[in-house]
Amino acid sequence: MKHILVGLLCVMAFGSTMAQVDPASWKFSAKKISNKVYEVQMVATLKSGWHLYSQTQPKDAIAYPTKVGFANNPLIVRTGSVKELGKMEKFHDATTKSTTHQYANTVTFVQRVTLKAAAKTSVSGTVEYQTCDDKKCLPPKTIPFNVPLG
Repeated sequence: MKHILVGLLCVMAFGSTMAQVDPASWKFSAKKISNKVYEVQMVATLKSGWHLYSQTQPKDAIAYPTKVGFANNPLIVRTGSVKELGKMEKFHDATTKSTTHQYANTVTFVQRVTLKAAAKTSVSGTVEYQTCDDKKCLPPKTIPFNVPLG
C-alpha cells in the first residue's frame, strides 16, 4: 500500500509540474530600418514575479543564459550580435554566492539583418530560455520562431 501511495504522489507531482503555464509569452516581428535592412525583434513578456536571464552572465553565475539561434538562410546576412533592450537587474544570491543578470516584466532581443537581394524570405530559429521566480526555476524551454521579411 505504501508503494502505491508513493507512486500516486509522484504521478500527481509530475502532472502538476507539466501543467504549469509558461510565465513568459513571446512575440516575434521585423521592423524595416532601410532598404533591405531589418531588425528582428523577439519580445518576452513575463508574468509578475518571474524573470529570465540575460545572454551574458558573470563568471560566478549559475543561471541558465538565454540563447538565440538562427537557421542558415543564404539570402540573409546577420550584422553584429543579438542585443538586449530592457531593464537588466543584477541580482546577488547570498545563499549560492553567485550573481546573475536577469530581466523582469519585459525584454526585447534584437538582431539586425540585411537581405542580399530584393526577395521575400524569412528569418527563423529558436530561443532557449529559463524562467524563475523567488522560489523555483522551471526547466529550460526552447521555442521556434519564423519572421517574414521583404
